[in-house]
Amino acid sequence: MKVIKLSLFLILICLFFTSISIPAYGDEVFIINIQGPINPPVAAFISETLSKAETEKARALLITLDTPGGLDTSMRDIVKSIMDSEIPVIVYVYPSGARAASAGAIILLSAHIAAMAPGTNAGAAHPVAIGSEKADKTMMEKVLKDAEAYIKSIAAKRGRNVEWAAKAVKESASITAKEALDKNVIDIVAENIEELLAKAEGRVVETKKGKIALMFKGKKQTVVEMPFKYRLLSYLSDPNVAYLLMMLGIYGILFEIYSPGAIFPGVIGGISIILALYAFQTIPISFAGAFLILLGILFFILELKVVSHGILGFAGIISIVIGSVMLIDLPKSVLSISWKSILAVAVISALFFFVVLSYAVKAQLAKVKTGREGLIGEVGVAMTPIFDKGKAIIHGELWNCRSDVPIEKGEKVVVKAVEGLILIVNKKEGHA
Repeated sequence: MKVIKLSLFLILICLFFTSISIPAYGDEVFIINIQGPINPPVAAFISETLSKAETEKARALLITLDTPGGLDTSMRDIVKSIMDSEIPVIVYVYPSGARAASAGAIILLSAHIAAMAPGTNAGAAHPVAIGSEKADKTMMEKVLKDAEAYIKSIAAKRGRNVEWAAKAVKESASITAKEALDKNVIDIVAENIEELLAKAEGRVVETKKGKIALMFKGKKQTVVEMPFKYRLLSYLSDPNVAYLLMMLGIYGILFEIYSPGAIFPGVIGGISIILALYAFQTIPISFAGAFLILLGILFFILELKVVSHGILGFAGIISIVIGSVMLIDLPKSVLSISWKSILAVAVISALFFFVVLSYAVKAQLAKVKTGREGLIGEVGVAMTPIFDKGKAIIHGELWNCRSDVPIEKGEKVVVKAVEGLILIVNKKEGHA
């Protein structure tokens, strides 16, 4: 009987160890640093790096995280990549003073190893209504329940504190590094990456390929920098940058319309509009806000055409300011447009339309001073008697002239029209 029990015990031990895969991995730990909002370029960068790490059979992908949150769709793309990863993914809220707020908290919970540095915090994952229209109470309840179920499923999958995860969504609960460790929200608190890897050594995590024992001792740390294209796209996805690009594009194109041939404003305006459209694909905007901005610009244009004594111009400024506030109506979100940007655009808009475009309009309405059209209305002196034919000095040049009435030599004449190389002139009024 003892022999049977011993045999069964040995079999169970063998089964346990064979379930932990120790595949032939390389000697590298990939490290990427994510700082700032979670947006499509960040999600693409993490996914691309994770695929590269899997291809090169890295020991793990370590993501140092410091984010105020970001887009729900981008966060879910990142979580999917982590959940579907064939290698361990470590998310580390680092350095001290960093945070994993909102979308960042869910990404932290999804990691195979969740870690925080002392002096960091995580949480506040309550969803915020984004879009062209404000969500009503019923819709927000549905969004809240969906987010709660999502974060609870992730916490349960990783064996973490499901109750706290739900509070992070429902009550915007936030937590310090020490509290997170005590409440089983994270696995490790470490001062730096070296300490983190040392504490993670020997732990067993479950990836898509099964259980894997973490072995980092003596392994190379390879920092993967975000490529320029993702840095640029991430910068353009900033709501303030996108907003300024949109306004710059509108002004550049309008200036080109009012001053054809300037070329540079039109080129810059076109490029800015294209970049702004890309950014607004990643940032849900209010169409009412965009309409008010366009209406404000229309008021500015009418101010140049209609004598309103500044009323239309003032209405344009008010319309642009209100539209800018409504464009991304999230005053406490990372996706909001700062008041500094809004006020700067309002002031520049007023200057642009009242000063720059007024000069352009005046230039268009001004009398032509060159070519044939520039001769009409000019005054000269008859050098010979003029009737069917004659000659006069106009602009310091001797011209062949014709008149409907006789004009004596020495009299002043004014040009009425130009027919080929002959000027049609009249006697200047008030001159004998």
